[in-house]
Amino acid sequence: MRDTRESRLLLVLLVAIAFALITVDIRGGEQSPLDGARQAAASAFGPVESGVARVVDPVGNAVGAVRDSGRRHNRISTLEHENEALKAKLGSSDRNRSRAAELDKILKTAGTGQYAIKGAQVIAIGSAQGFSWTVTIDAGTRDGIRRDMTVLNGDGLVGRITTVGADTSTVLLAADPDFTVGTRMEKTNEIGFANGQGVRSMRVQLLNGRANIKKGDRLVTFGSSKDKPFVPGVPVGRVVRVEPFNGDLTRNLQVRPFVAFSQLDIVGVVVQPPREDPRDTVLPPRPAKPKPTPTVTVTATPSASVPPRS
Repeated sequence: MRDTRESRLLLVLLVAIAFALITVDIRGGEQSPLDGARQAAASAFGPVESGVARVVDPVGNAVGAVRDSGRRHNRISTLEHENEALKAKLGSSDRNRSRAAELDKILKTAGTGQYAIKGAQVIAIGSAQGFSWTVTIDAGTRDGIRRDMTVLNGDGLVGRITTVGADTSTVLLAADPDFTVGTRMEKTNEIGFANGQGVRSMRVQLLNGRANIKKGDRLVTFGSSKDKPFVPGVPVGRVVRVEPFNGDLTRNLQVRPFVAFSQLDIVGVVVQPPREDPRDTVLPPRPAKPKPTPTVTVTATPSASVPPRS
């Protein structure tokens, strides 16, 4: 249609009619005279609108999903970080509980033996000077640690301090082949000397070659002059083998240490010895022997013979 004066007047007239119809429809409400025409139009064009909506909605949803994907990704990342933090916290709690239990054992041992101790943590294994069995702890001269102090844990003798720095110290473990400590047998008081043998049991040489020793007997430290390097009464180990007596003046034993040297974590350094020798009191009580199960013997009594029928 060409842009003429008549076409412009027709367009203005159609717009005016449209506004008039809208006004009448709005004012009429539910009683609008155009309600029937509106319903007819809805019936005619409704299926077309639904079809268009089905085509357009997935596109709109996809656009919305892309728009929200950033927020969802951030939320997932946040949840993953919170999960990892929770796992780390739980693991840390388990470790803290284990260390707290070990510290309780050390304090119990120190309390029983009347040892004044300084707690420390093992922070390194080995020595830069050779292949000796040593560990490094995070306590030094600033903590009151001095050379030739006894080191123990909740199970027994760990070793002795050999070198000391301001904040760290080196401990020679009782498993080291150059380690020697005086020992005393539980109850019998037989005296000997224990030497480390690495991963094997400690070797103990008793001064009395005729000492009556049996498997399962236990040893403690005998103590040193002025309590250095060893205080008395620290549990050492349990006899696992008694060497045959061959007429020598001494008697050899194989002793399994109470301490697991490959699992050291928290230790205690004895900074003040006990006033009196605790003797065997630091050793844990022996497990009670199981009571024998009573046996009942049942004896069958033969029944009286029945006389034959006549």
